[in-house]
Amino acid sequence: MDGESIPDPRRSSAVTTTALRAAAARATDLTKVYGEGDTRVTALDQVSVEFAKGEFTAIMGPSGSGKSTLMHCMAGLDSVTSGSARIGDTELVGLKDKQLTKLRRDHIGFIFQAFNLLPTLTALENITLPMDIAGRKADQAWLNQVVDTVGLRDRLGHRPSQLSGGQQQRVACARALASRPEIVFADEPTGNLDSRSGAEILSFLRSSVRELGQTIVMVTHDPVAASYADRVVFLADGRIVDELFDPTADSVLDRMRRFDAKGRTS
Repeated sequence: MDGESIPDPRRSSAVTTTALRAAAARATDLTKVYGEGDTRVTALDQVSVEFAKGEFTAIMGPSGSGKSTLMHCMAGLDSVTSGSARIGDTELVGLKDKQLTKLRRDHIGFIFQAFNLLPTLTALENITLPMDIAGRKADQAWLNQVVDTVGLRDRLGHRPSQLSGGQQQRVACARALASRPEIVFADEPTGNLDSRSGAEILSFLRSSVRELGQTIVMVTHDPVAASYADRVVFLADGRIVDELFDPTADSVLDRMRRFDAKGRTS
């Protein structure tokens, strides 16, 4: 660092706010290795990061940086080689398959590029499906709030084929939130959408954090998508190399270009 720098008040405020909030998820020295010998690849290299409750975090990095691997390990979708991964106070490392399944069902929501809706079910039936499978009854007041937040009130009786791509993804978002999970992991949730539909989904995700108190961790390669988040965490070569608070599309793009200039991304 050249000379003395003036602290960024936005960053200081965000750091303080994050520090005061309890962590919805936490990784400590998290390492993930694939293969052995000549085929050994270290996808995550002693990553330590926290995701605060009620915060929207975007994870960015070039292809192969480890961003999707980090999300999968934190969500209990992939095993950990060493280190710790926690959802709330629950340590994922060492849990058996049935315990992981129950944890994901009861405490974690998922949103992916593919909408993964059942074509024979209505929008409402798709939204409540995970709870129906678990034998749990939806909290009607919360469900109504989620449906209204995603703007699907007049589409609940429609099947996926009768909905636009953006509407289908909103159903998927509502499904992820309906059970009031501790955290929602979203993997490129706007990847299959046009820019207008993508903006609608991102606005919904942001409003679910602001208005519903949801915690969201989103993997994305898009600076515009990342600008909807409260914080952006940057990965390169399996390590966290930077973070940015109160991001804009331009500030995210500028930060990514700095990595390019240093040869840390390709």
